[in-house]
Amino acid sequence: MFTAEGGCYPQDSMSAMIHITLPDGSQREVPKGTTPLDIAKSISPRLADAALAAKIKHSAVSTHGAPGQAQPSAPEQNGDKAPASMHAHQPKDGWQFTDLTKPLDQDAELRLLTDRDAEALEVYRHSSAHVLATAVLELFPETKLGHGPPTDSGFFYDFYRPTPFTPEDLEKLEKRMAEVVARDEKFERESIPRDEGLARFRSDGDFMKVHFIEQFTKPGEPISVYRNGKFVDFCRGPHVPSTGRIKAFKLLNIAGAYWLGDEKNPQLQRIYGTSFFSKKDLDQHLHAIEEAKKRDHRVLGQQLDLFSIQELAGPGLIFWHPKGSLVRKEMEDWMREEYLARGYDLVFTPHVFRVNLWQTSGHEGYYAQNMFTPMELDDASYRMKPMNCPGHILIYRDKLRSYRDLPVRYGELGTVYRYERSGVMHGLLRVRGFTQDDAHIFCTPQQIEDEIVGCIDFALAVLKTFGFTDYFVELSTWDPNDKKSFVGGDDKWNLASNSLEKVLKNLKIPYKTIPGEAAFYGPKIDVKLVDAIGRLWQLSTIQFDFNLPERFGLEYVAEDGTRQQPLMVHRALFGSVERFFGILIEHYAGAFPVWLSPVQVAVIPISEKHTEYGKKVTQQLRDAGIRVHHDDRNEKMNAKVREHTMQKVPFLLVVGEKEAEAGTVNVRVRGQQQPEGTVLVEQFAERVKKLIADKAVSLTTDSH
Repeated sequence: MFTAEGGCYPQDSMSAMIHITLPDGSQREVPKGTTPLDIAKSISPRLADAALAAKIKHSAVSTHGAPGQAQPSAPEQNGDKAPASMHAHQPKDGWQFTDLTKPLDQDAELRLLTDRDAEALEVYRHSSAHVLATAVLELFPETKLGHGPPTDSGFFYDFYRPTPFTPEDLEKLEKRMAEVVARDEKFERESIPRDEGLARFRSDGDFMKVHFIEQFTKPGEPISVYRNGKFVDFCRGPHVPSTGRIKAFKLLNIAGAYWLGDEKNPQLQRIYGTSFFSKKDLDQHLHAIEEAKKRDHRVLGQQLDLFSIQELAGPGLIFWHPKGSLVRKEMEDWMREEYLARGYDLVFTPHVFRVNLWQTSGHEGYYAQNMFTPMELDDASYRMKPMNCPGHILIYRDKLRSYRDLPVRYGELGTVYRYERSGVMHGLLRVRGFTQDDAHIFCTPQQIEDEIVGCIDFALAVLKTFGFTDYFVELSTWDPNDKKSFVGGDDKWNLASNSLEKVLKNLKIPYKTIPGEAAFYGPKIDVKLVDAIGRLWQLSTIQFDFNLPERFGLEYVAEDGTRQQPLMVHRALFGSVERFFGILIEHYAGAFPVWLSPVQVAVIPISEKHTEYGKKVTQQLRDAGIRVHHDDRNEKMNAKVREHTMQKVPFLLVVGEKEAEAGTVNVRVRGQQQPEGTVLVEQFAERVKKLIADKAVSLTTDSH
């Protein structure tokens, strides 16, 4: 018999009271078993009607029990453990999403979420995925269910069905989803015995649900399922109150996904969708999707002849074509010049190392699944490097350093290789071979804050130079209550975290702290840029490492003559050259600033008799250090103008009889409908040289 959780007070509720703290700091004493919805109703009927979900944070110690008596630890959300992908994401700051109808059984802080809270989108979109699954089973009952998590931009649900879904099926599913929404079915959580759930899903042939239950719940413990109407799904939740709360949604596309990410398993069909609190927000998002399609770096990379991925060579391996290589050269030249100007030493390290090194670093034990398989040579086994840090460590360790030698800063544009499964690679953004602008800093505790300041200044210089004005900063710290997941003691973590935080505060840089999100070997700062259409991209990382210096026994001689372990900071600003190039392509939609453009100027003679003058202009510009293409093909001028416009060349110079007599060029500027007019070649060259020197984003101004 299923037992649905509700919000009614127990009969003896007054015998057990709990304290609920609201966002304004006020407290309410309520009977144990009171629900967030009950509290919402007591505050305001309007709030109760608007509430979609809640967040709770349990108190460690009761305010009404015996002095010093600890209360039972907060139970796992809704009583069962499930993979994060099967439910709305849970925050890692001590707060938990919960249904409005979940009884509260101990002291807690409470936040009621409405459509004014961006956080509520997590729950809203997970509920949208359930509406999709409901529609799928109603129209295609032979389908078996996988999981349906929310994402940053929407949701998806994985299905197993021998017959492929079609675009026409998506239209049918959208209509049925609208019917499910119109039915306004309540989302009800039910607790059932684990064996009963397994028997039910086995009898229905839902092999994926059986796997989830066996993998993520314990024998003898009840499991949770959610029901809306006749649809029942094994799920941890939470959900919005009813299907009628889903106001605006859209199914986007169908993709393939192997069960458990293993190509040996059955292939699933993944239906992607999105949902928003309002049609206006949905329409804006759909417009952004269309804009993103126009900017797709894979499409533009082919159209502009920038790069390719060759099937014969293998997926995830980038071939840089001449035009793309020119952009890469500009990126790398700028980075190396900045390295030297900021006191870094340039180094180069091999592409392969003995397996022994990866055993020392720990990668062989913890990262082997992401590395290419070993190569057996006559003297030892070797692996291609997935990262550059061990190489820099070996250079540091090659001789004993004094505190006077520190800080040591090594920078390398080093190519690394990581094994990515075929299904997750994506153009330039997720590849198997890529070049990282890696730097590693070895310093004393007294130097660390200055080094962090330098790293942040360098990161912001990357943003400014390459034309990004908006960014977000996140500080990822450890969870001191979960010390088993992190290496290094309290002293190291406190020094590192406090140093990062102090620098951000001193520089007055807004940031968000994310507890528990640090790497196991140290806290970090992540800088996320915002591109031209408002998308966030992970860019620069400044990362402490307590692990590798200890594993490799790094030392320096301190001022008092003792041997000390240096602090070590990883620092990558592009992230990888390939990924950053992909971001640049999409940010600028292929229309790069002049200094990055593969071809900065195209010279177009009106006819063959003007070719000689075109060659003269071309040579003048080349002598001025400008990348110029002289188009002397026997084609009509308008056709050549159209082609170079499609290639997004910043400046087109049309030359004919009048221009040859006057020593001028007729200037056409990318993005402008009408030609600017004629100007002396020397004046035009100075204009372009200034735009290049200033690394200006605009073609008409030297400002960023």
